[in-house]
Amino acid sequence: MDEEVRQGGRTAPGHDRAHDLVLFGATGFVGALTAEYLAGHAPAGCRWALAGRDPGKLERLRERLAARYPGCADVPLLRADASDPAAVRELAAATRVLATAVGPYVLYGAELVAACAEEGTDYVDLTGEPEFVDRMYVEHDARARETGARLVHACGFDCIPADLGTYFTVQQLPEGTPLQVDGFMRSNALFSGGTLASALTAMARGPQAMAAARARRLYEPRLPGRRVRGPLGAPRFSRETGTWAVPLPSLDPRIVTRSAAALERYGPDFRYRHYASVKHLPVAVGGAAAVGAAAAVAQVPPARRWLMGHWGPGEGPDAERRARSWFTVRFVGEGGGQRVFTEVSGGDPGYGETAKMLAESALCLAYDTLPQRAGQLTTAVAMGDALLERLQKAGIRFRVAAVG
Repeated sequence: MDEEVRQGGRTAPGHDRAHDLVLFGATGFVGALTAEYLAGHAPAGCRWALAGRDPGKLERLRERLAARYPGCADVPLLRADASDPAAVRELAAATRVLATAVGPYVLYGAELVAACAEEGTDYVDLTGEPEFVDRMYVEHDARARETGARLVHACGFDCIPADLGTYFTVQQLPEGTPLQVDGFMRSNALFSGGTLASALTAMARGPQAMAAARARRLYEPRLPGRRVRGPLGAPRFSRETGTWAVPLPSLDPRIVTRSAAALERYGPDFRYRHYASVKHLPVAVGGAAAVGAAAAVAQVPPARRWLMGHWGPGEGPDAERRARSWFTVRFVGEGGGQRVFTEVSGGDPGYGETAKMLAESALCLAYDTLPQRAGQLTTAVAMGDALLERLQKAGIRFRVAAVG
């Protein structure tokens, strides 16, 4: 590794690297929103750059940013293709933190993670793909621990509200006792072509995902004296929220339970369940049927390609529609004879708030004093209180609604 300084509570790449932060995939739908957020919120003196495979698109993005933020006229533009190991390795070696918005990650993300693990470069992404996260753990966690790289996946709506919301909820409950937390997610938001492509790709790779999960279990250490669980649960009416609770088989509960496994504050016996929160039963049934239909379509390559082509990457809801979008995740935590109700809420979850979460996660790794940890980490484990504070200042609300 190059010359080193103390950074974020652990040994990190020194400032002789050309950049503090590089945003890869900056011209995509969420990537451009993240670039806009960084343009308005990166601290003075932050050496950040835009990266992607199309120099023309990067130049046009920089021009748009500079029209609103004149200082962005000098933001460096870096060309790299996610499938080119040499170019990606050079990109990782040039920065302290690499943030990527290029998905589906199982198709386009592996080289970036490998490069960051080798170069000791901190890494953040927006993946919601369990197969990708499991594969990257098996292939790169050990090397990242050696080089000091922090590999932090799912730094957007997948899975920060669930992960940090549970972290926040646990802090309101007694220590050293079994804890149970249920999360109930509601939103009115639309999705982009990139999100659709990632979801359909993940649905089409069921056998590969199961194989990656089995391989991970062989590598992950056991928890002597502690137990952590994330059962799927069953559909039910939730008296706590007054809605129908439909189990969500997403990446969120896996991330939450990995945070719980790494942090003793979650207690000797921890359980988390993750639900969609739906007011009316027919809507819940219809939503479950739609997910099933999408999963069926994903298994048929021509149908999958047609659907992905109908709404391609780089497309998504316009600014007016995003301004009307919102999300709420309510948590019910119990333990030690106490019960607490908490809530995480914000605006447009898939795009505006996701861009904010990705950017603040990257800035947190670059500038904040953090625990001395490395390898594949969750947001709660890598950044915890520091990221929680950043997101609250950025307008995402974490609050205790009631204590019972």
